[in-house]
Amino acid sequence: HRIMRWDNGATEGHVVAGHREKGQHLSQLSFPTGVVVDRNGTIYVADCSNSRIMRWLPGATRGEVIAGRLTSGESPDQLNGPQGLRFDRDGNLCVA
Repeated sequence: HRIMRWDNGATEGHVVAGHREKGQHLSQLSFPTGVVVDRNGTIYVADCSNSRIMRWLPGATRGEVIAGRLTSGESPDQLNGPQGLRFDRDGNLCVA
């Protein structure tokens, strides 16, 4: 329920998003299934069980919801178990 990063040559990683316990708080994730990092080091996470996309700025201790909400659905502001993320060539975030 967290995203870990290992710096080049490191023997240990460190948490860059989430927490060891799953949850719905902005500092928590629940079964993250996709992650992408932009040029600025901002981390985007497909928070599958919470049906949302979270953005974590470098050094942040909590994220912010940028798409979806805690309930899944089919309306334009909802997601249903997002799995993967990718930026297109124009910098738009696409979610599977």
